[in-house]
Amino acid sequence: MNNNYYAVIMAGGIGSRFWPVSSEQFPKQFHDMLGVGKTLLQTTYERFRRVVPAENILILTNEKYLDLVLEQLPEIENDQVLTEPAMRNTAPCILYAAMKIAAVNPEAVMTVAPSDHWIENENIFIDNIQKCYKYCSEHHVLMTLGVQPDFANTGYGYIQYDKQKQDDDFYKVKQFHEKPDQDTANAYLEEGGYLWNAGIFIWGVEQIIEAFQKFQPVMYTLFAEGADLYNTKEERGFIDSRYPEAANISIDYAIMEPSDNIYVLPAAFKWNDLGTWGSLYKELPHQEDENVAINAQVVFQEADGNIVYGAEGKKVVLRGLSDYIVVDHGDTLLIYPREKEQDVKTLPGKFKE
Repeated sequence: MNNNYYAVIMAGGIGSRFWPVSSEQFPKQFHDMLGVGKTLLQTTYERFRRVVPAENILILTNEKYLDLVLEQLPEIENDQVLTEPAMRNTAPCILYAAMKIAAVNPEAVMTVAPSDHWIENENIFIDNIQKCYKYCSEHHVLMTLGVQPDFANTGYGYIQYDKQKQDDDFYKVKQFHEKPDQDTANAYLEEGGYLWNAGIFIWGVEQIIEAFQKFQPVMYTLFAEGADLYNTKEERGFIDSRYPEAANISIDYAIMEPSDNIYVLPAAFKWNDLGTWGSLYKELPHQEDENVAINAQVVFQEADGNIVYGAEGKKVVLRGLSDYIVVDHGDTLLIYPREKEQDVKTLPGKFKE
């Protein structure tokens, strides 16, 4: 196992579209959303543990989730959890992680990945990641993994790449595109040369820091002023005072879009970002009449196309319902049409009103 390889797992989101299971106090990455006996964070950690030394895995999260991370990943040390004192999107936290790693190993190559993805064919995922690590160790590039689209999805961003292969199955990225409307998504698939943006990045720490210095000089200077403090007792105080000053900007806007040395590896594994109950429904095994049950024991009668989530051993009978999300969690019961799944994130506000 290569000691220059690092993984940074982003675990700070709220996952509001998985309400009521996911909440600001206990987000989806800390739940067993798949009903497999492990949380999404634990599954992601174990996936990277196959290719990266345990001590080289860092978790990026909000400071209020520190105890949850340490409870679910007892193998890691406190200083492997990088806590954000303020919500500032992905660019600041990635720069923070890169500078912390560079302070101890300037030769490091790091992967940045969300904690809440569903990935089938994990052996293929590991092979793809190792290929990217090796390439980024030998070339001055910023790398991303793109997923081959199997339909015209309007819920993902797209990566447009030059169809002329460079070498080793890598392609030069031409442009990043925001989530398209349906006609545009259809055109992307018809034209070819487009991949779903999975939000998984690989690069040398020196390369990404150099990119911040070039394209985000204010943010770079903000974090570079504490270069001698990373991995010391003074790091926490420095981050608490400076981090809230950082711009609220994503890594896509801050670095990926203006850079001209971006490469992509079309991923060979099946992937889903598990952003909604519908995405979870798509990936889990379907029972008779296309129903899905998670944890709970469910009897379906004259019901089809439903997803039911309940406590382990909870007995549920569903009759005469089609294409619904049914979630029994704590003091909340959700019964909601699947076609309206994007509106789920607005429901907690209704109770506050």
